[in-house]
Amino acid sequence: MPQQRLPIAQPQPPLAARMRPRTLDEYIGQEHIIGPGRLLRRAIEADQLSSLLFYGPPGTGKTTLARVIANRTRARFIAINAVLAGVKDIRQAVSEARSRRQDLGHRTVLFVDEVHRFNKAQQDALLPWVEDGTLILIGATTENPYFEVNRALVSRSRVFQLQSLGEDHLRAVLNAALRDRERGYGDRPVSLLPVAADHLVNVANGDARAALNALELAVETTPPQDGVIIIDLAVAEESIQRRAVLYDKEGDAHFDTVSAFIKSVRGSDPDAALYWLARMVYAGEDPRFILRRLVILAAEDVGLADPNAIAVVMGCAEAFDRIGMPEGRYMLSQATLYLANTKKSNSTMAFFDALDAVTKERAGEVPTHLKDGTRDSEAFGHGKGYLYPHAYRDHWVAQQYLPDSLRGRMFYQPGDQGWEGEVAPTLARRREAQLAAMVEGVGLAPVERLTSGPEDRRLDRWVQRTVGQVSERLSTIRETVFVRAALQRHHLILDVEPGTGLLTFEALRQVPEGGVWAWTARPDHAAALTSLVERLPPLQRPTIVAGTLETGAVRFDRIIGRDVLVRSADAAETLRQLIAVLLPEGRIVFAESLARWTPRLSAAVRRLDEDIRSRWSASEEAVYTDDDDPLTRWTEKNLTSTLEDAGLTVSAARQETRTTLFVSEAIIERWFAERPDSYANRLGLAPADLTAVEAAVRRELLEQRVSWRTVTIHLSGVA
Repeated sequence: MPQQRLPIAQPQPPLAARMRPRTLDEYIGQEHIIGPGRLLRRAIEADQLSSLLFYGPPGTGKTTLARVIANRTRARFIAINAVLAGVKDIRQAVSEARSRRQDLGHRTVLFVDEVHRFNKAQQDALLPWVEDGTLILIGATTENPYFEVNRALVSRSRVFQLQSLGEDHLRAVLNAALRDRERGYGDRPVSLLPVAADHLVNVANGDARAALNALELAVETTPPQDGVIIIDLAVAEESIQRRAVLYDKEGDAHFDTVSAFIKSVRGSDPDAALYWLARMVYAGEDPRFILRRLVILAAEDVGLADPNAIAVVMGCAEAFDRIGMPEGRYMLSQATLYLANTKKSNSTMAFFDALDAVTKERAGEVPTHLKDGTRDSEAFGHGKGYLYPHAYRDHWVAQQYLPDSLRGRMFYQPGDQGWEGEVAPTLARRREAQLAAMVEGVGLAPVERLTSGPEDRRLDRWVQRTVGQVSERLSTIRETVFVRAALQRHHLILDVEPGTGLLTFEALRQVPEGGVWAWTARPDHAAALTSLVERLPPLQRPTIVAGTLETGAVRFDRIIGRDVLVRSADAAETLRQLIAVLLPEGRIVFAESLARWTPRLSAAVRRLDEDIRSRWSASEEAVYTDDDDPLTRWTEKNLTSTLEDAGLTVSAARQETRTTLFVSEAIIERWFAERPDSYANRLGLAPADLTAVEAAVRRELLEQRVSWRTVTIHLSGVA
């Protein structure tokens, strides 16, 4: 009897494939390009597509969006994958498109997944048919199309950049899979615990496919408990985390001796280092292995305390390769003794702090101004706003280099030995100036453009960034304060309202045998400053006081501060408290900004009804010259008299700086916010006038550079 062949069961598609959205309403994420009212959504709903390029990381929905379009369009939809297709497939698609266009008048949409995989000839084969309208091209790519796709194709397409999905998006994707009875697990008793969902969302890092694949693995491999498949944290970790590579942990004499050798060199004991070196050489250890370990040690344990160390060891290694044994033992000895005797620093270990941030935290986007803009600066704004350090004093300028999520994070902590000890003060000053500048809103990453299309000069308004000079202004103010303070190394310093520590840390450097206190009325400022000083040795940390100024028996040689009086609710009372803790012959040194001299916005706006402009200008002038307003009432004269009335002998100096202010959306929103102390509310204009003023400001100043003047009064008061 002939054997009957059993039917082969068709494998079920993966969960990620089954859960692909079929309509725009099911599509999750990318609201910036397919949200209600957006161009692409309108084009899809109206079935009026032009050629498109979708660019973004894996798992963000590029192919899915193309399939949604396929379900929506009345045009013939052809899909090919550039990894598998060639010119023959392109010709076949073109032939079908021409026939349908000529015979039926129908359009054809050609979707090319991984379009960057097409070589130049294959991309060139598409160009004439895209250009004459035979094909509407939709390309999906994980690579920047301005680098990987034919320039002619890019110029004839609208480019949409898809972003990694947010955490809320990924939770929505997981919940949809758990609810869907047809394509997901809605027909099965699955319980995804919140902590497990949090882990899947975190490790998926914006990739919906990764999250769904992990959920599928968890569900399919977890046995039910009392009829319910429970996905807890342990299951989630097993489903999405990569297993660590296992190493042999069994020790023997070889590894023990090498360990003793390395630890002796690290510990700067040349005698022990030579002993363990001799034992290894005598036992027949490979000298090249020893030299490789010494090269590693030169970077790991000597590092930037002696940047020359790695060159010395590499020189010894190259010399050994030429000389060989037995004379090569001199090179082994020289490398060992040099490293054992030189200064040490393990600051290069900062790399692993950075790596820890990479592996445990959501991947941060490269700031727009740091991206390569050689091909797509006009499309996405990449490279716009970058401040060229060589154009500034000391070849340095404060600007953002880390992603937004890590802004202000410090990985590298320089040691106090050798070369590194010499550069540490400069690095610290720059970090402080950079932090202060960012608080002022300067040097931050500009907004990235997420879409582009064929050039239309009437509509394009690309981001224009200012060449920020605030960091230089803050540095100048700091230098002036310390020149006027004339500190000695043993002085006790009180920094009033330290903010980001612009003055605090410079004071620490200038009074190494004295001490620094920082007093702020704001607990949040105190907490921020405390976090900044935690890595300093306890004796080098400033004493931070929040709330009431209580110093016990401590009195100060110098009291310094920035904008202390102009921001004080009661300047006279503040001075009384400060003078009470000032030593005889002590000195108060303040840098006070005069809001009265702030440039008038009404002078910068030209296109506005003259009657409204007149009322605006008069109201604005009244605001900035109001002698009863605690913010604007200050002048050089009354600042000086306030200190004199407190019993101080006063000298004052006026400092005027000009910077270029970039008028961002955030700045305009702050100016016209609905709160009592905002610029708009201070004006007191009628609602209709205020609406016209805000519209004029947005029309003429938004994303423009405006010359901005700042006036600072430097005050010195001697008790």
